Amino acid sequence: MSDEDHRRRIPRTDRLLALPAVREARERIGDAAIRRIVEERQRAAREGRVPVEEVEQAVVDALRAERPASLVPVLNATGVIVHTNLGRAPLSEGARQAIGAAAGYVDVEMDLVSGKRSARGAGAREALLQACPEAEDALIVNNGAAALLLAVTAVCAGASERDRAIPSEMIVSRGELVEIGAGFRLPDLLVTTGARLREVGTTNRTHLSDYEAAIGAATGCLLKIHPSNFRVQGFTSGVDVAALRRLADAYGLPLVVDLGSGLLRPDALLPDEPDLAGALRAGADVVIASGDKLLGGPQAGLLVGRAETIRRLAKHPLARAVRSDKLTLAAIEATLRGPETPVQAALHAVPARLRERTEGLAARLAAAVQGPCEVVPHEGRVGGGGAPGVPLPGWAIELPEAMAPRLRAGAVAVVARVHRGRCLVDLRCIPESDDELLLECLIEALGDAGAAPRSAPRGLGSR
Repeated sequence: MSDEDHRRRIPRTDRLLALPAVREARERIGDAAIRRIVEERQRAAREGRVPVEEVEQAVVDALRAERPASLVPVLNATGVIVHTNLGRAPLSEGARQAIGAAAGYVDVEMDLVSGKRSARGAGAREALLQACPEAEDALIVNNGAAALLLAVTAVCAGASERDRAIPSEMIVSRGELVEIGAGFRLPDLLVTTGARLREVGTTNRTHLSDYEAAIGAATGCLLKIHPSNFRVQGFTSGVDVAALRRLADAYGLPLVVDLGSGLLRPDALLPDEPDLAGALRAGADVVIASGDKLLGGPQAGLLVGRAETIRRLAKHPLARAVRSDKLTLAAIEATLRGPETPVQAALHAVPARLRERTEGLAARLAAAVQGPCEVVPHEGRVGGGGAPGVPLPGWAIELPEAMAPRLRAGAVAVVARVHRGRCLVDLRCIPESDDELLLECLIEALGDAGAAPRSAPRGLGSR
């Protein structure tokens, strides 16, 4: 058969665009993406890479695999609850529904009774104040770094106003100037405020007298940062919030405390993790935390504290640049008003139940692939800089290391932990409702390692 005859048999564009699968795809993706898929399959047929009789099915398969966004839902089998590389906190069902409801037009800045403009995100603010009654007022911005930037910029502005010839200073312990993920260093952020960073103490020991000796006419605030993602042990000392409050009062200075992980109240499982309520009771003017860590909500920066301080932050021009959008506000409110979050459920998972689930899944997997599947003890982690070094006892299915990339490449991506030449599948962060789905993924990866993965997800994210 000639090349010309071969090309004539390729389905026409209008015929392919009339397929039922195309009509369904238009609800998810635009015409430009659909035409690109059609043209790419026609081109593959002209070049002989796809048989002519398979062009229609190739278009259908590609449309079903196409997503409106490039982010791929995964099953988190690492045992790390707040996994930064996997989007940190998974949202509760209530938060997911709230985001869907807020996706259209909503009264984010309107009083529906009067028809006039209202305060932005009043519901989320009220929910945060109810969850943390120690706070007089609250403000929500787009992430934790933005919250810290806004707080320091706004409170240090007062010092520069007293004497514009002298740059204002923030006083902070050297042992608290941390570097977090992707090489992000807090000192680099803090100096962008225009204030000078006045470091006191040493890496392992800082005393109250170090802070007091650094206070001068240019001092804008005392700043305390919870290191969060590491521990210094041995010959160490630090200054707590209550002591810093007394010093701040003696010199008329504001006290800013950045806790990072967002624990609202003490948790017996995390005895060394500071909480917002405790920092406020100890006297902080403003306390900062992230919304997408232990709180279990979306990415956000939470600022709670004294009414006068929060109002000052809210009126600063930078507040407009870092404000939260309607989806974040809706998700934060639903998280705070809703039941236990997935983060809390994973954190407080009962080890005996984890073992029961893991052993049951391993037994079914072994029967399906006709081979042994060992269950081993495995310690999970909070992650996201929360409670560093605190183990969360659990269990994992032990597989060969080569299984990890196969699981990640499956029709539903499963991200397991690779450690010392083993692939460890930990169920702590996987809802029980997804156990059957996980079993399917494991059977597919173990039983048919050489086959190409199917392209259509089988239900992940529909919870």
